[in-house]
Amino acid sequence: MVALELLAPAKNVEIGIAAITHGADAVYIAADKFGARDKAGNSISDIEKLIRFAHQFYAKVYVTVNTILFNNELNDAKSLIDNLYNIGVDAIIIQDLAIVQMDIPPIPLHASTQMHNISPDKINFLESVGINRVVLPRELTLEEISTYREKTNVELEFFIHGALCVSYSGQCYFSQEITERSANRGVCAQPCRSTYNLVDADGKIIVKNKHLLSLKDLNLSKRIDDLIDSGITSFKIEGRLKDIGYVKNITAYYNNLINKAISNRSGYKRLSSGICQYFFEPDPERSFNRGFSEHFIGGRVQNQSSFNTQKSLGKFIGSVKTVENDFISINSPEKIHNGDGLCYFNKSGVLNGFLVNKSENGKIFPNAPIKGIEVGSKVFRNFDINFENTLKGNSATRKVNVDITVSGSNTNLTFYATDENKNSASVQIDDSFEVAQNSANAISLIKNQLKKSGDTIFSIKSITVSDDYTPLFIPTSRLNEIRRNLLSELLVERIKNVLTIKRISKEIKQPYPESTINFTGNVSNNLSEQFYKDHGARVVEPAFELAKPKSGNYAIMTTKYCIKYELGLCPTNQNAKPTKALFLEDNHHRYPLEFDCKLCQMKVLNPKLNK
Repeated sequence: MVALELLAPAKNVEIGIAAITHGADAVYIAADKFGARDKAGNSISDIEKLIRFAHQFYAKVYVTVNTILFNNELNDAKSLIDNLYNIGVDAIIIQDLAIVQMDIPPIPLHASTQMHNISPDKINFLESVGINRVVLPRELTLEEISTYREKTNVELEFFIHGALCVSYSGQCYFSQEITERSANRGVCAQPCRSTYNLVDADGKIIVKNKHLLSLKDLNLSKRIDDLIDSGITSFKIEGRLKDIGYVKNITAYYNNLINKAISNRSGYKRLSSGICQYFFEPDPERSFNRGFSEHFIGGRVQNQSSFNTQKSLGKFIGSVKTVENDFISINSPEKIHNGDGLCYFNKSGVLNGFLVNKSENGKIFPNAPIKGIEVGSKVFRNFDINFENTLKGNSATRKVNVDITVSGSNTNLTFYATDENKNSASVQIDDSFEVAQNSANAISLIKNQLKKSGDTIFSIKSITVSDDYTPLFIPTSRLNEIRRNLLSELLVERIKNVLTIKRISKEIKQPYPESTINFTGNVSNNLSEQFYKDHGARVVEPAFELAKPKSGNYAIMTTKYCIKYELGLCPTNQNAKPTKALFLEDNHHRYPLEFDCKLCQMKVLNPKLNK
C-alpha cells in the first residue's frame, strides 16, 4: 500500500494541533533558530508537546532547519538537531548540505525546495548522500513530475496550495540585494510584492505602477488525482505564517479531497489514522488568497499574476446592483453579515475595501463613505466574520475507531479493544458479580457505558458481547472505570508502536552533478564547501550573503514566470513583435530583465541605474 501524506504548516504548537485535528498526516514547524520563516520559531518543549499529540494519530512532525548556515552557527545547528532527535522529531527539512557533513543522529533528512531540486540527476545525488525525501520545485509540470518519478526512487513532496514565490526557491537574492535581508536566511523583505513600472530602453512606460512580480496563490485542488498518478506522496500546504483559521480551513479542504481520491482507487491509504468530523464547510476562497492559479502544473499559461494588488481578495460574491448615498446593494447568493469585510477594484484598478456596518433587506451600509464603486463593480468578501468566528471555536474532531469485545463469565471477565491500526489492549476483571436477572438489560448497560469514549482520541465503532459471556450485573461506575482503563491501555499501546524511521548514512562518494559551484549554490560555510569538494565539485564563489558576485551582470532573481508572456509580448510562443530591452523600475532603482527563450526563463538583474 502507498501511504499518502497531507502536510500542513504550523506557526506554533496550537496551530500544529489544529492542523492534525483537521486532517493533516504531518505538520512542519520551525524551532527557535534556522527556519526559513524567521518570525515562526518555537521552543524545544513546545515542539515536544506537538509530537506527543501528533503521534497519537500516527501523524508526523517535521522541523525546518532550512536556512543556509554561517561558520559561527554550525555548532548551534548541530546541537539543535541533536535535541530534535532526542524529543522524537520525525524528520528535519534542510537547505544547507553542511548538515549532511555533520556527525548528527540518524534523523531523516528532507531536502527543502530551497535546494533548487531541478533535475533527476540532482535528486538521485541527494538520495545517494542519505536524503530521505526531496521537495520538488513548484514550477514543474505534471509531465516533468512523472519523469522525475520514473528516474528517481526517493520520496517526492510537492506544494499544492498557498503563496507562490515568483523566483525559483533558493535562487532569489532580490531582498538581500536591496535590504540585506536574505531569503535564504529566513528574513525575506518580499520585494516581489511591491509595485514597479515596466519600461523599455527608450524610457517608454509599458506598464505603470503594478505588482508585476506578485503571483496569485497556488491552488491544485483539481489536480490531486493527477499528482497521485504522477508519483507524489506528500502534498504540502504553504503557510507557516498563516493564522489558525486559515490552516484549519485549508487542511480540512484537502483532507476531504485526498480521502475522496483514495476511495476511488486501490493500493493507497493515508499515512496517519483517525476520522475527522467538521462543524463547518471547508472553502479555500473564504480564507486569505490573492486569487488562484495552477501555476505551471499544466504548462505555461497567462493570468498567473495579481498585477493590481498583493492583498487578499477572498471570495467573489457578486456585482453591485445599486449605489446610493449611504448604502449599496449587490446581486449575490451570499448573505452579507455585519462586520464582514468587502473589497472591489475602482476604475483605476486600485483595490479598495470597507467593513459592513449593517446589512439588512438587501442593503449594505459601509462603516465609512466609499468612493470609486459603481453599478457592475465586482465585489469580493475578504473577511467573512461568521466563517472566521466558526473557525475560532471547536471546528472539528478527529477520532480513531475502536472495536471492543466482552467475553468470559463471573470471575473471569475480559474486555478487549482493537483500534483501526490493529493495536490492541485488554482489561481482565476477577471481581465477583451477581448474575443479572434481566440479561437483555445487562448487555444493553454494558454497551451504553462502553461506547462513551469521552474526550479521548477514540471513537467506539462496535461492541461485541461474545456467546460465552454470562450476563452479569456490573455497576455503572465499575463499567466506566473499566472503559477508562481499557482505552488508556490502548493509547499506551498505540504510542509504543509509533513507527520510527532512521536515516541510513551512506559513504558513497558519488560525484555532484555540477563541477563548479557559483554563488547560486549558496555555500556559506566551510563544511558545505568541504562537502562539495568531497563530491568532486569546486566552489568558485561563496554565497551571495557573504560576498556579491564579481561579475557585473548577476541575476538577483531567476524565474520561470515571464512578464513578456504574461502581457502577450512573447515572440517565441505568442508571435509578438520583439521588444526593446526591458527594465523594472521603482522609486530607487532600475532592474534589467534578461529573457532566456531557450530555457524559457526570465532573470531580474542587479540594479544598474540609481535614479
